[in-house]
Amino acid sequence: MVQVLFVCLGNICRSPMAEAIFREQVKKEKLETVITVDSAGTGDWHIGHPPHHGTQKILTENEVSFEGIKARQVEKEDLTKFDYIIAMDNKNLDDLKVLGKAGGYIGRLSDFVPNGGWTDVPDPYFTGNFQEVYDLVTEGCAKLLAFIRNEQGI
Repeated sequence: MVQVLFVCLGNICRSPMAEAIFREQVKKEKLETVITVDSAGTGDWHIGHPPHHGTQKILTENEVSFEGIKARQVEKEDLTKFDYIIAMDNKNLDDLKVLGKAGGYIGRLSDFVPNGGWTDVPDPYFTGNFQEVYDLVTEGCAKLLAFIRNEQGI
């Protein structure tokens, strides 16, 4: 089983959006028995909360389920449990590296869209632009899934 973890700051906007979108893409490819998806935040402010109302709204508008997603904080054990740990920005990536050495791939979502013109997924908690984030995350997740399929031979 290939395990993927998306990480942002509070785990209520970007990473749960990525989790939901990626989960939907995995389901469409009929890979849900091969790939599992989760998300977490580097901070602890929102533990146990559902995704931000803006994230819920954009996912609902695009018919992407976020059922069962609740904020949690990334744990040191996650670094070895997950095969792919995908940070939403450079700060999240730096925070993850402080926790320890990852057992698998660790990088940014933007690494999969090298000509996309973006490095960090903007935080809509502060910008309010959930549509922009949805578009970036959808593109990044599609490219990530293609990368994983190629790398894992699935």
